[in-house]
Amino acid sequence: MGSKIGEWSFVAGVILAIAVGIFSVSLGSWAGNLTLLLVVLGLIVGFLNITEKETTPFLVAAAALMLTATSVTTLNSIDLGVSLGKYLAGIVSQIAVFVAPAAVIVALKAIQALAKD
Repeated sequence: MGSKIGEWSFVAGVILAIAVGIFSVSLGSWAGNLTLLLVVLGLIVGFLNITEKETTPFLVAAAALMLTATSVTTLNSIDLGVSLGKYLAGIVSQIAVFVAPAAVIVALKAIQALAKD
């Protein structure tokens, strides 16, 4: 059962991050609540989805994603007539908001496993 919750949390988190990234301007006061929901979904994914075998690849991918998210300001300068950079920057930023809590949980679990040895 926990596995299914983790899987659905991941799917919901990615879809929600993309939607919030695209529509963040028009969300108004809902943006904060949806960001909190992304954090909670990220925590669930970190606790339930990532196995010990997947820890290193997940943390490398999460670090790469978060580094990318910090450089999204350059995406805002891409203008193809529809402000594509603004949407890409929003999506990447929101996915990073979703992945960061999962990365913290997985990193803490990895540190705990190292401390046991």
